[in-house]
Amino acid sequence: MISIRIVLAALILVGVIAPANSQPVPAGTPVLVELFTSEGCSSCPPADKLLAMLQAQQPVPGVHIVALEEHVDYWDRQGWRDRFSSSKFTQRQSFYAPRLNFEDSYTPQMIVDGEMQLLGSDSSRASAAISQAARKEKIELTLTRPVFSGQTISGSVGVRSTAMRLPHGDLYAVLVQPSASTEVKGGENGGKQLNHVSVARAFVKIGKIDDLARGPVDFKISAPAAMEPAGMRLVVFAQLPSQGAIRGVAETEIPSAR
Repeated sequence: MISIRIVLAALILVGVIAPANSQPVPAGTPVLVELFTSEGCSSCPPADKLLAMLQAQQPVPGVHIVALEEHVDYWDRQGWRDRFSSSKFTQRQSFYAPRLNFEDSYTPQMIVDGEMQLLGSDSSRASAAISQAARKEKIELTLTRPVFSGQTISGSVGVRSTAMRLPHGDLYAVLVQPSASTEVKGGENGGKQLNHVSVARAFVKIGKIDDLARGPVDFKISAPAAMEPAGMRLVVFAQLPSQGAIRGVAETEIPSAR
């Protein structure tokens, strides 16, 4: 008689059952949707709401939308300093310009899977771009259950199957604050309360896509000072060279310390 252990091991190998320490894969092809936004921009709140809807309702059949709100800092001199803004996000947006054929950075701008750019509040174009992105071949990334000590979160990313050839490119990890609200007291949105989802709070390169061929890649990322990591989310993605197309995305919640 075949033992239960042998059967379980076989199911894990073929991917029917995931290893105990890996996170479940959401239904649908993952697509990364980046929104470059600012609390100082009066055109941005409708785009922020659209991103929140895309994340909450997951309206595109067969797709799991992974949202990232990246706050740029070039609006900070216009009467309101966005507490989530960073020059790192401004730089990331500018790197997309020559490849996606837009002359100047603007907000709100949505980038879908690193390949298509559009006005961040255009819901119909967003849905079409997301559907198109989901048809591209993807690497199925897996994340182990992250743990944290103090402000440092440790995790590991791997691939569910090594059958496909892994492309050249980079691996990134992003620490995400699930929601936030700000009472804006100056600038174009002065007097308004703005609500946000999936706010990127830390963003680091953690390795090369090729590294996954040799096994899972371990990484660390730090939360902002005095911010509780538990309940935040971790997004890891694979991007082709020169900030090219996204070819794999995984996300998970950071659990409470035990």
